[in-house]
Amino acid sequence: MARSINQVILMGRLTRDPETRTTPSGKSVTRFSLAVDRQTQDDQADFFDITAWEKLGDLVAQYLSKGRRCLVQGRLRQDSWDDKETGKKRSRVEVVATDVTFLDGPSGGDSGNGGGSSAPAAKSDSKKKSDDVVIDDIDDKPIDLSEIPF
Repeated sequence: MARSINQVILMGRLTRDPETRTTPSGKSVTRFSLAVDRQTQDDQADFFDITAWEKLGDLVAQYLSKGRRCLVQGRLRQDSWDDKETGKKRSRVEVVATDVTFLDGPSGGDSGNGGGSSAPAAKSDSKKKSDDVVIDDIDDKPIDLSEIPF
């Protein structure tokens, strides 16, 4: 019998700043919401509630804010409860994040490197370092595989 799969990958923008709380047992939990644009329709998006626990949540709270882009990998979790005010059964589905990749650079714009990082990009100096090597002429000779040591 095949195993079940519960995996979600979402890429979008935060709709609000992440909120971090601490459980009675001392674990930190960070919640935020992600807007994912629909490919087929203009100016429409789907909205997802995301929960990130402990160190991952702390990093999200530290480096992400409203409007920043990120890629979230995780699993779906459904909660059900009885509403104390109305007495009706309520439920919601959320994404429990297992990994978050930050897609914007530190200033909120695209980082320009075509990829993301799970930590903010290091500040780059506009000046070239003196130990940088610049190759002006590249030889187009074929590579002799016998010269490769491995």
